[in-house]
Amino acid sequence: MAGGSENHSLITTNVIGELRNRIKGMPCRVYDSNLRVRIARKVRYCYPDVFVICNQTQFDEDDRSRTTITNPRVVIEVLSPSTEYADRGEKFSRYIQIESLEEYILVSQHKPRMETFLRQGDGTWSFAYFDGSAIIARVRSLGVDLPLADIYAGVTFPPDNEDSVENPTV
Repeated sequence: MAGGSENHSLITTNVIGELRNRIKGMPCRVYDSNLRVRIARKVRYCYPDVFVICNQTQFDEDDRSRTTITNPRVVIEVLSPSTEYADRGEKFSRYIQIESLEEYILVSQHKPRMETFLRQGDGTWSFAYFDGSAIIARVRSLGVDLPLADIYAGVTFPPDNEDSVENPTV
């Protein structure tokens, strides 16, 4: 979504860079919101902030411009006040319909916090919560670690935030 905050943009860029560095040598690629993701069961589209595709990219056969993909392994949304409700609710319920999706990740832009939802073999989802700038989050579906200090590098939190990267209290 265009028109986001400076923190949103910086966090998104940091996530892309850190993920890209950590998956080098794997058959995976990191993408930003310029490509859209098709939700197959209902013809709906989303533009995740960040997503990862492993192996062959599958494009929507109905999209001749090849700007729509159908097989993300990981989808990451950076939460905004205007999108958090949808990212946690309606978007999540859409994303879990994608068969290739193994992990859905929510990243706060107001404090160093990341939440991950990993699809289990029986179709249920397990939850992991990472809170604090000194914490190292795990992207379980890719087997990589993301230090929250790196994700939030350069981010300035509001002065009333209890756990900022510049002054960690973890």
